Amino acid sequence: MSFQKVTTLTEFLLKEEQRFQNASGSFTILMTQIENASKIIASHIKKTGLVDILGYTGAVNTYGEEVKKLDEFSNNLLIDILRESGQVCAIASEELDEPLVLPDSTGEYIVCFDPLDGSSNVEVNVTIGTIFSIYRKGSTLLQAGRSQVAAGYILYGSSVMFVYTSGQGVNGFTLDPSIGSFLLSHPNLHIPEKQPIYSINEGYFYELDENHVRYLETIKKESYHLRYVGSMVADIHRTLIKGGIFIHPKTLKNPKGKLRLMYEVNPMSFILEQAGGLAYSEGKNPLTVVPNTFSQTVPFVAGCKGEVEKYQKFMENKEEK
Repeated sequence: MSFQKVTTLTEFLLKEEQRFQNASGSFTILMTQIENASKIIASHIKKTGLVDILGYTGAVNTYGEEVKKLDEFSNNLLIDILRESGQVCAIASEELDEPLVLPDSTGEYIVCFDPLDGSSNVEVNVTIGTIFSIYRKGSTLLQAGRSQVAAGYILYGSSVMFVYTSGQGVNGFTLDPSIGSFLLSHPNLHIPEKQPIYSINEGYFYELDENHVRYLETIKKESYHLRYVGSMVADIHRTLIKGGIFIHPKTLKNPKGKLRLMYEVNPMSFILEQAGGLAYSEGKNPLTVVPNTFSQTVPFVAGCKGEVEKYQKFMENKEEK
């Protein structure tokens, strides 16, 4: 019987580190700590409904959203593990009003994260995830997405997946619960081209501008398939695997968009771009935007390059008549 060698996330990180002559190992330690946190979060999610971890805490985060108990648990866990890693100088979370600066740390990295994207879906057993973004220490904490060292997300669904990029392509790892390790299951991910799939909350159809209405009417006539979960990390993952386009536009209610540039848009833009896709936000690539605040929101569109370019033509009134 032949033996098939599998690669764990830890082995993959160590091999990747060897490619850099001056690597100190700090990035590998940091990623390993995020991996460990994700396993603990995944374990608690699977106990949802069995223990008293569902429901709201009564607190409201900086975006005016009620904080769920599982959000709070995941947020506190990630902060504690990142702080204790010794590899970070600052931590920014969607659940914090301000970044947590660690003045006594010698760490060289800034980590931004959404501890539990889509957590409102926990009670209906829909896929949710943790999103993270890593920057190097600089003169300011607010850096454009193009400066990211790495970005990724952990998907808690029918299986637990760890998907990340450090600027050398995108790789996906699936947790094998029997051994407690993430195994390389989706090497060198590349988003499929020319898939007639779109993902948008059409409940906001009458809050969209004329360009969006025209775009949606056109692709419907072209028999595009609508696929929308309502958990951003799940919709982006499906787009990465199956192709198509993800659209979270500005609306009358949210003229500046609703997704967070630092916590959601930048990491997902980096991942999809590394997988051969494209991201777009109000006439520019969101990775070029220098943020004003950590709470900044922007309209966000991402997917396979051809579909995003087609969308862009409609927004700029350059589509074929």
